[in-house]
Amino acid sequence: MREITLSQAVNEAIAEEMRRDPTIVLLGEDVAEAGTPFKILSGLVDEFGPERVVDTPISEPGFTGIAVGAAMTGLRPIVDIMFGDFLFLIMDQLCNQAAKTHYMSGGKLKVPMVVRTNMGATRRSAAQHSQSLHALVAHIPGLKVAMPATAFEAKGLLKTAIRDENPVVIFEDKLSYQEKAPVPEEEYLIALGEACIRREGSDVTLVGTSSMVQVALDAADLLAGEGISAEVIDPRTIAPLDEDTILASARKTSRAIVIDEGHRSYGASAEIAARIAEKAFYWLDAPVQRFAAMDVPIPFSPELEDLTVPTPAAVAEGARRAMRGELFHAP
Repeated sequence: MREITLSQAVNEAIAEEMRRDPTIVLLGEDVAEAGTPFKILSGLVDEFGPERVVDTPISEPGFTGIAVGAAMTGLRPIVDIMFGDFLFLIMDQLCNQAAKTHYMSGGKLKVPMVVRTNMGATRRSAAQHSQSLHALVAHIPGLKVAMPATAFEAKGLLKTAIRDENPVVIFEDKLSYQEKAPVPEEEYLIALGEACIRREGSDVTLVGTSSMVQVALDAADLLAGEGISAEVIDPRTIAPLDEDTILASARKTSRAIVIDEGHRSYGASAEIAARIAEKAFYWLDAPVQRFAAMDVPIPFSPELEDLTVPTPAAVAEGARRAMRGELFHAP
């Protein structure tokens, strides 16, 4: 099977869907001629033209609001938000309008739109361009939230999201855009709400979201050298969340650690850990642990920034302590 980058997988997914369905349009800042600052969408305007790949003014609330109206009246917009940090600008359009229209219209209206954006620190982009804000929108009923960890997930989840009748927000990790993974040339879809077991194990469950899947896999490699077998779960989506796969793993291993790059307090790691504690409590031999970003603005200093996000070494140490029955307080 060929290997392509996550960036190429996103580009392919959008191109294939736009060829399939003429109602799909793409809106955002620098999505046409520039192909976004990360060059993810390069070439799409050449094939589909400026009427379907639309460079918008620098007004996230404006073009997201346009997309909501377009989705309600027959189009299937893909909205590109250049940095995930700019989600704060579109919270009314996304959370008050897109998420609630189907419910408030008694099912008469629907909003089939996708918001594509990114997340992740350690890119030296400072506090306003490095946040991981997926928990904000996952908190809102009516929104689905996907977090692809590889090119394979990025393409399959995006194609599914575009075809969904509900608003879907997809977060891609900025540092993963150039990472390659096997991706089939033939069409495939990945269902929203189905987790993936990345690695099977018997001693401890590591649940990682987005780029933290690789952190979990690296931690599992460290632990394997010490005779500790770690199972790695990639939820793929956090809304809906595949509880069954996560809980089955936690019940099997009797220990669970959740790794997420959002801030530790009130985040995705807290929600997943709470569900494990509530529904697998009698199977657990140790408290559920969480590793997440520190509750501080992301620093610009490389040395400080690297300290704010989970590492394989820290996760492996948490697993060792869980195996020994010791409490571990993550930073």
